[in-house]
Amino acid sequence: MMPAASSYTTRRGQLETYFDRTAVDLWARLTSEAPVNGIRATVRAGRNAMRDQLLDWLPEDMTGLRLLDAGCGTGALSVAAARRGAQVVAIDLSPTLIDLARERLPRNLGAGSIDFHVGDMLQAGLGTFDHVVAMDSLIHYRAQDIVRVIDGLAERTRASLLFTFAPRTVPLSIMHAVGRLLPRAGKAPAIEPVAERKIRRLIGSDPRLSSWQPTRTYRVSTGFYISQALELARS
Repeated sequence: MMPAASSYTTRRGQLETYFDRTAVDLWARLTSEAPVNGIRATVRAGRNAMRDQLLDWLPEDMTGLRLLDAGCGTGALSVAAARRGAQVVAIDLSPTLIDLARERLPRNLGAGSIDFHVGDMLQAGLGTFDHVVAMDSLIHYRAQDIVRVIDGLAERTRASLLFTFAPRTVPLSIMHAVGRLLPRAGKAPAIEPVAERKIRRLIGSDPRLSSWQPTRTYRVSTGFYISQALELARS
């Protein structure tokens, strides 16, 4: 099941424009070790903590395994997985972020490798995978579109699928409401807070995901960064 074109494609286009044009310098700095201010420091710390958690859910030895890093950004998770021996396919909508990921790529990845692509994470030509990770690449989509994307990814995933969403919490809902009132120039498309129970209900009622079960969940909340991870495992 593919996402409805009217909602998924529209939002995907907004994200591509933002990350490839509006926010390039911001994300280059945020994902580096350069000093950042208090708000951005909380976002950086939160993203680092979430990435570490997702990596903890993956096998320590990934030799010979294929991993899709869906929405790879500047490639930090891809590099960590490749150093465990994974054959990583890293894809992002933004050509500029992919160029930056290539520039930052370490010379020695050991037995692993990274194959960078620009485009949609649902491209069938990317092949099949043992594991898929979509860290903060679905937080701007509605719950129905998130699950439809999971449908498409699950069709070519053998073992586990890890993704994050923006949990519907009071602090995040307040930030979301305030953000909608502020001028849009230079801002990212709005995050879509989603209740965990709704995500689980949609997954549980989706016949295409009948062989998948939610297993572990983990929430990171550091200042202006609030994100929740959910692991789906093939039963």
